Amino acid sequence: MSLTTRILLLVLLALVPALAIQGYNEVDLRTSRNAAVRADTLATVRGVTEDLSQLSERMRQALDLISGDPSVRARDPSACAAYLQRSAARLPHVILLALTNPDGTVICDSAGSAAGSYSSGARAYHRRAREAAGFAVGGYALGIVSKRPSIHFARVVGGGDEADGAATDVPATGILLAAVDLDWLSDHLEQAVHQTETAITVMDSDGRIIARRPDGAAWLGRLVPPERVALLAARDGEVRVAEGLEGRARIIATATPGGPLSGMRVVVGRDSAAAFADIDAATRRGLVLIALGAMLALAAALMAGRVFIRRPIDRLLRTAAAWQAGDLTARTGLHGTTEFGRLGRKLDAMAGTLQRNADDLHAEIHRGRALQQQQVTMLHELNHRVKNTLATVQALARQSRGSEGGLEARILALSKTHDLLTREDWSGASLSEMLESELRPYRRSADHIDLDGPDVSLSPRHVLALGMTLHELTTNAAKYGALSVPEGRVRVSWSLAMTGEGTRRLRLTWQESGGPPVREPARAGFGTRLIAGGVRRELAGTVDLAFEAEGLRCDLDVPLDPRLSAMLAPTQ
Repeated sequence: MSLTTRILLLVLLALVPALAIQGYNEVDLRTSRNAAVRADTLATVRGVTEDLSQLSERMRQALDLISGDPSVRARDPSACAAYLQRSAARLPHVILLALTNPDGTVICDSAGSAAGSYSSGARAYHRRAREAAGFAVGGYALGIVSKRPSIHFARVVGGGDEADGAATDVPATGILLAAVDLDWLSDHLEQAVHQTETAITVMDSDGRIIARRPDGAAWLGRLVPPERVALLAARDGEVRVAEGLEGRARIIATATPGGPLSGMRVVVGRDSAAAFADIDAATRRGLVLIALGAMLALAAALMAGRVFIRRPIDRLLRTAAAWQAGDLTARTGLHGTTEFGRLGRKLDAMAGTLQRNADDLHAEIHRGRALQQQQVTMLHELNHRVKNTLATVQALARQSRGSEGGLEARILALSKTHDLLTREDWSGASLSEMLESELRPYRRSADHIDLDGPDVSLSPRHVLALGMTLHELTTNAAKYGALSVPEGRVRVSWSLAMTGEGTRRLRLTWQESGGPPVREPARAGFGTRLIAGGVRRELAGTVDLAFEAEGLRCDLDVPLDPRLSAMLAPTQ
C-alpha cells in the first residue's frame, strides 16, 4: 500500500466521529421538534374549539337579550325590524337578524324584508331549534336574503321561560335567528394560529367546510368526501400524520365541540415539511460542510504526499520533454530556496535565453520573406500600371494630333495622378485629394468651388480613370464653362450607396453655374469621349452629360472595388 493511500484512509477514519455526531444531533433535534409540533397542534385545535364554544355562547346570550325586547315579543313587523336593524349594527360579524313564525315565515328582519316574503322553515337550524325547544346551531348555509355563506344561530321565542330558553309546555310563538358571516369566522379563528404554515378547517355535521384558513374563500361550502372525513378524523387529544385537504402531509389534531355545536369537527394541521424545514436545512448544511471538510482534508493529504518530492520531479520531467519536442516556452514554475526551486530557476532562465534567440531568428526570417513578397507584388503592380499608362499616353497622342498643348496638359494630369498614387505606395488615393489637386489652380474665393462628400479611398484603377475624367471636366470648365468667368461656380458632390446586390457604388455630380451660356455640341469631341470612355470602359460605370442652360452637369455612377474602405457609411 502506497503512502498516499494510507494518508487517505486516515483522513476517512477521522471523519467517522463527525458523522456520528451529526447523526445524533439530527435524531435529537427531530425528536424534540416532533414533540413541540404535536403539542402546538393539539393546543391550537383546543383553542379553536374553545373559541367556537365561546362564540356560540355569546350568540345565545345575544339572542336571549334580543328576544326579551317588547317589539320582538309583540311580533310587530315595523317596530321589530327597526330594533333588529339597530341590534345588527352593534354586531359586525352578524349578517342578518330575523324573527320568524314557528313555520319559518319571516315576520321581520334587519334587512327590512316584508313580512311573509320568505321562509326558513326548511333550514336545519330552524328544525333543530324547534326540536330542542331552545337554542340551536345550524351548518353551512347560503343566506336567503344576503346570499352570503353563513352559519345560523336560532332561539325559540315564547314557550315559557324566555331567559334561558328551557323547554316548557307553552307553545313557541316564533324563532329568532342570527346569521354569522363565515368569512369573518375564518378570519377570527386565524387568531389562534401560531405558525403561518398551520391550516384550520371547521366542518359542520354534514361534512361541509364552514371555516378554513388559509384560502378560506376557495374552500367555504365545499363538501368533504366521507372517506376524506374518515381519514382526517381522530379521537380528541390524538395527534397523527395524515394527508391534508390540499394533498400535503400534515401533523393533524382533531376536536369535536359539545353542546349546541355537537356534530361539528375542528381539524388543525401543521405542514410537516415546513415544521421540519429548518432542521432539514441544518442537516443539509452539516452534510455539505462535512463533505467540504472531507474534500479539503483529502486534498490536503494528497498535496502533502506529493508537493515536496513527486510534484517537483514531475514538473522537471514534463518541462524537459517539452524542450526536447521544441517547445521552448515551457517552464518548470519552481520557486523558493529549496534545491528544486534553485534548479528550476536556473533551467527556466536557460530556456528563456534560448527562446529569445529562436524568436529573433524566426522574426528576421519572416521579415525577409514578407519584404520579398512585397517587392514581387509591387513589381507586378508597377508593370501592369506602366502598361496601362503607356496605352493611355498612346491613345492621348493619337486623339490629340495637331494639339500639342492638349496632349501636354493631359499627360501632365496623368503625371499628377501618378504622383498621388506614388505617395501612397500605389495603394490608392483619396477622392477629395484628387479633386483638390485638379481644382486648386482655379480657386479664387471660398465659395467659388464647393466640394461636398465623405472621405473615400479609391483603388489605383479608379484613381487613374477618374483622374483623367476630372481633368477633362476641369479643363473644359476653365476654357468654356464656369471657371472661365469670375462669377462662375463649380459644385462637386458625391456619396456612397449600397445596391440590392450588395455592391457599393460611388455617385458623383459635377454641376457648373454662373458661366457662359451652354450649348450641346453638334458632335462629341475627344474630351467628351475621354470622359465617357474611361468611366465606362475602365470602371464599368455610367456617365450622364447634361448641357443645361445654367451650366454643364455631369453625373457619374461607378461601382467600387469590394475592398474599398470608406470613413462614412453609405447612404441610400
